Amino acid sequence: MSKLTSHLFLRSEPRINFLIATSVASLLYFLVLALLFTPGTKILFGVLILGEVFHVWQALTYIYTVWDLEYQAPFDGSFEPPVDVFITVAGEPVSLVKETAQAARLMDYPSFNVFILNDGYVANKDNWQEMEKMAKEIGVGCLTRKVPGGAKAGNINHGLSLTHFPYVAVFDADHVPHADFLKKTMGYFKDAKTGFVQTPQFYKNAPLNRTTRGAWEQQELFYGPICRGKNRLNSATMCGTNMVLARRALEEVGGMCTESIAEDFATGLFMHERGWKSVYVPEVLAEGLAPEDFLSYYKQQFRWARGALDVIFKYGLIFRKGLTLAQKIQYLSSASFFLSGVVVLVNILLPIIFLYTGLVPILLSGMLLAALFLPYIFITLYTLSLTSNYRFTFEALSFAMGGFWIHVSALWAAITGTSKGFSITSKTGVRGNFPALIRPHVVYIVLALVGILIALLREGFSPSVMNNLAWVIVNISIFIPFMRAAMPELDRGNISLPVTLDNELSYDKA
Repeated sequence: MSKLTSHLFLRSEPRINFLIATSVASLLYFLVLALLFTPGTKILFGVLILGEVFHVWQALTYIYTVWDLEYQAPFDGSFEPPVDVFITVAGEPVSLVKETAQAARLMDYPSFNVFILNDGYVANKDNWQEMEKMAKEIGVGCLTRKVPGGAKAGNINHGLSLTHFPYVAVFDADHVPHADFLKKTMGYFKDAKTGFVQTPQFYKNAPLNRTTRGAWEQQELFYGPICRGKNRLNSATMCGTNMVLARRALEEVGGMCTESIAEDFATGLFMHERGWKSVYVPEVLAEGLAPEDFLSYYKQQFRWARGALDVIFKYGLIFRKGLTLAQKIQYLSSASFFLSGVVVLVNILLPIIFLYTGLVPILLSGMLLAALFLPYIFITLYTLSLTSNYRFTFEALSFAMGGFWIHVSALWAAITGTSKGFSITSKTGVRGNFPALIRPHVVYIVLALVGILIALLREGFSPSVMNNLAWVIVNISIFIPFMRAAMPELDRGNISLPVTLDNELSYDKA
């Protein structure tokens, strides 16, 4: 992937006319659906309308975010305070960490120290001593933690307790910084109220396979227009790597949050709540690795979803004081994205319910709903493409919608308080197929095929049957790239035994 091609996600510009048109289309579609159509089964109608309320919320908050992407925070290139550079490690391959550490050591900046924060010992990884040896060989510090607790956040807090520079840069083990990383971030801290500066996560291995490509294409929309738009609202999201933190801001919020498996998201929230500012730098200044297999991707997405939903259910985002209205909207918008899995589940089940029972949420004949829906969805998807510089792909849509069961599972865990430890995303691919992770999709397809036969026997090729059959086909088509990513051996025409998931889905605690 060439640098010219890979960085296009940062070059999008909104077109106000399309943003306005999308807002109008979203509201009109909702109002017509809610007020002008005759309800069918009341429960199904109510569920449908609740789902559409969520869609309107998503559309309007997205448009609000990307309305203006031109804001730039003040930058003073002469401001060059000393920096402690942390590379968080918990058993990753030594060669991978070495590449990151060497690049960090060679950054073009007057005063900084590099430390490998070695959590291999507390995570029971065999290579923790090799990590110490490698650090000594290349001339960087290595802080090996011996007392567990708090996973990655605890590791960073341990590093903070043993260092003293006023600013801290943090990189995951696989995110290799560019030589100018500090030169292009530290100038924003000239404003003494800047708490953190975040740069994009970028996956240099995106072309490797279907999973890496899908994982990256999902991220392009977030790290492109969404993060750029959050800048003007002082609502940049802390993303855990490729970032610089003010030590004073961290100390004021008690260090990195150890109570959430999305410690970065929560810590950023606490900083904003205390009045600290944030900056997003729309330039790739470090390059990392996407999860190379579907299992690692699944675990990563679950961790992100669970951590974000904790902000709503555990930390009471709506009722927290100290945030501006704009910041509260941005955090709620980001966290509520992981509720979309429930809405997807409802939407895909509505046609299945009809096929089996004949029950519908609204009463209509012919293709009236399709005639209303198609212009609305077309302008919405086209606006997404425009604002992301045409980086929003069908595969990104497939991974976003296909991951509905991840979101549902994370929501259940958040509501019930089910505890799962922190999980490091694997930096090497796990071979094999993962049919257990797409079981809900397979069940859906089977239910759909049986339901189609039942509906045809009940009423033949009626307009209602054809409408719901079309929805089922669309849903299955969207799921297919997601399902193929879960079955890479079959995708290549090579059949292999599936990986046993009992142990693979456990979450390591550090």
